[in-house]
Amino acid sequence: MPRILMQVIRFCINSDDKPLKKLCMLYWEVVPKYQEPTSDEVLRAAQGGQTVQRKLLPEMILVCNALMNDLNHPNEYVRGSMLRFLCKVKDEEILGPLIPSIKACLQHRHQYVRKNAAMAVFMAHKLHGETLIPDGPELMETFINAETDVGARRNAFLMLYNESEELAIQYLAKNLDDVGKFGDGFALLVLDLTRKACRRDPNQKSRFVRVLFQMLSSESPAVSYEAAWTLISMSNSPTAVRAAAATYTNLLNSQNDNNVIMIVLERLEQLQKKHSKILQELLQDILRALSSPNPDICKKVLDVSMTLVTSKNVADVVVTLKREVSKTEQENSDSSEDKGKVYRNMLITAIHGCAVRFPDVAESVVHTLMDFLSSDGGMQVIIFVRAIVERYPNLRPAILSKLVNTVDEVTNNNVMCICLWILGEYCETSETVTDAFDTITQQLGDAPFIVQAEEKQAQEQAAIEAAKGPKMVTKNVVLSDGTYATQTVYSEPKISQSLDKSPHLRKMIIGGDIFLGSIIASCLTKMCLRAPDLGMDAVTVKSMTVKALLTMCGIVKMAEVTVSAQKSSLADCSERITLCCRALLDPKAKALLKNTLLTEGKTSFAAFLAHVQDKDGSGSEETKEETITAQADDLIHFRQLRSLTAQGGDLDLDDGSDLARATGYADGSSLLSNELSHVYQLSGFADPVYAEAFVTVHDYDILLEILIINRTPNTLANLTVELSTMGDMKIVERPQSQTIGPLDQMTIRASIKVSSTETGHIFGTIVYEDASTQEKGYINLNDIHMDIMDYIRPATCTDEVFRSMWAEFEWENKVAISTSISDLVEFLDHIVSSTNMSCLTPHDRSEKGSFLAANLYAKR
Repeated sequence: MPRILMQVIRFCINSDDKPLKKLCMLYWEVVPKYQEPTSDEVLRAAQGGQTVQRKLLPEMILVCNALMNDLNHPNEYVRGSMLRFLCKVKDEEILGPLIPSIKACLQHRHQYVRKNAAMAVFMAHKLHGETLIPDGPELMETFINAETDVGARRNAFLMLYNESEELAIQYLAKNLDDVGKFGDGFALLVLDLTRKACRRDPNQKSRFVRVLFQMLSSESPAVSYEAAWTLISMSNSPTAVRAAAATYTNLLNSQNDNNVIMIVLERLEQLQKKHSKILQELLQDILRALSSPNPDICKKVLDVSMTLVTSKNVADVVVTLKREVSKTEQENSDSSEDKGKVYRNMLITAIHGCAVRFPDVAESVVHTLMDFLSSDGGMQVIIFVRAIVERYPNLRPAILSKLVNTVDEVTNNNVMCICLWILGEYCETSETVTDAFDTITQQLGDAPFIVQAEEKQAQEQAAIEAAKGPKMVTKNVVLSDGTYATQTVYSEPKISQSLDKSPHLRKMIIGGDIFLGSIIASCLTKMCLRAPDLGMDAVTVKSMTVKALLTMCGIVKMAEVTVSAQKSSLADCSERITLCCRALLDPKAKALLKNTLLTEGKTSFAAFLAHVQDKDGSGSEETKEETITAQADDLIHFRQLRSLTAQGGDLDLDDGSDLARATGYADGSSLLSNELSHVYQLSGFADPVYAEAFVTVHDYDILLEILIINRTPNTLANLTVELSTMGDMKIVERPQSQTIGPLDQMTIRASIKVSSTETGHIFGTIVYEDASTQEKGYINLNDIHMDIMDYIRPATCTDEVFRSMWAEFEWENKVAISTSISDLVEFLDHIVSSTNMSCLTPHDRSEKGSFLAANLYAKR
């Protein structure tokens, strides 16, 4: 590059072509500008003599002359471009002759030139202040007082802020009322100056409070956000915190960018830890952000809001949440369908939390939510209703009456199971028992609960007609102008309206839900056993018992005949229903089982709710407690001063692990072992070229970092790693040909895209050419086996999400495993660690048993 210096000066330096001028500036920036020292000078300096003095190349005098010509050019674009280039020049010998021209550009008529001149003065004063521009701050103070352009004023204030802070503060004090007119860039500099000055001298806070409050109402979101953050960091007074929180809520409801909203919510969450009472005043404004279409934002808003709910504002919060639940039912568009389902579950969970913490609002929300039993969020609603019925006995009559009236609208089998369990456990008056029993038997109808032959044939015929699809008929027609045309008509078969008007409960039983049948049998049995204790006459009790027995017999017959996915539960269902029949028919069995059937269920459920409440309470208390990571009087160790402390005998024992802690890895040995487990040896130690690959898997991308070591004394040219894949993998970035010196090494990278989480193989060959013998060589590489375990990661999800995803899979596999592990919990831990999944089912390790059911979950 230095060899062409004179040619560039001769042919390019005086050109008026603007792209060529820009290329010349790039060249001046990187070209060596000083003469190389002679060997004698270097030797003399090494022996302790005079240091080597840098000498500017003579050609640089011509370059400086050309730069000065551009600084005085009549075109403002040329002047401005040259001033921007001079901001990158660090050589005092080059900048010195140009300083008068740079100062003259401060008075130019065009703002583009003045703006870049101010920045050039700043950089020159920053690098060589006392030598080149000793009066730089005073010059810039005069300039900024007369300047009217926003950009030029911002650059001038930037220099005062960095080089003469007192002058910057004086200028700010004179123009406090006009800061809002000076632009966003100037306002952000003022905020930086405020933080810097107040951090150094807290007594100066009063000088900046006025301008901070003024910036809170700025039209720029960035300025108002930074002003609020600065105000909170400077003061904890209620007035300042309230103003900053109001600014955050305004940004929350005025911005459309999801990232901005999430950042503001994070700030509000941090503010809530110390100033929750102030944020409680703005709770309704925070809840307005629930209008966002993003479910993640809605979840974050609810998380922040639920921590601010108190007995004073819980009524307003519940009204808002109920209104949002009603909106989700009205949203039927495809774009909001997914969000509506997830959002509805989040709202119901939030209302559930409010009702548990504040019993006064439970009655007002439970009836509203029960209208959604037939919707997608029915499971969340019925779980909430079940907890309310157990916790608040005074609300049971109204809830049970509402539940009896809405059973016929439930279409989900799991929701129906919980509804029937609630009716069987908590109907404790003669009226509720009678109404619930009559409703259930009416919805079930009379036995048998199997599909008749005629109905089955009609259903199969309707399915065949629907599978045929539309018929296409093509015919020729004559248009109004006498020309011929071809007309194609699609004739769809008439959709036969279903004549089956059976209730939903009967459809579920006829469909083969054996588990629901056992729940019905248990529910009816509990009602029949409880009826005599409620003062009901013997005739009514006997009639109820006969109907229950006939229903149970029909359910067992259905379970034996119907082919369904729950066929494996037939034995359990038969045993359960047999027990219920014996409790109704045998007086001795009734005496033994009555207390267990009527009380043990509620007792177990009450214990479960207490356990969940204790767990949630302990978790919230743990989060509130701040762990002390260091004491106030602990010594501070500096890595840069380690040699001095070592000489004094005071060694920092944790000095070697501070980098690991700073990068988030607390255990460096586990990190190293994890990396080494993903290193694959591709060639042998005796091969001319040794290769090994470090594999990094990230979502659907696989990155290969291949280390190539030339073990020969010759240069290898055109060395190429040719890779191929087997499976659903595609090479996106293939390695390029390289030339590697003797006994040298290099790292080659390749990128592979994965389209599915199936196993695959990566194999290939190294091809190279010996530069001395011109012989080609080939080395076959070992295969890299990509397992499915490399793709999945442990994760968590709610029970409702897991249940909905599991419903999409219509298959189950039973796997017989032979193992020497005898403990169930130990075996579960072994499965979790082997499959790289997380266990979603809470279990008590102290309990012993012979049966364990658990849900495992992982994702990419």
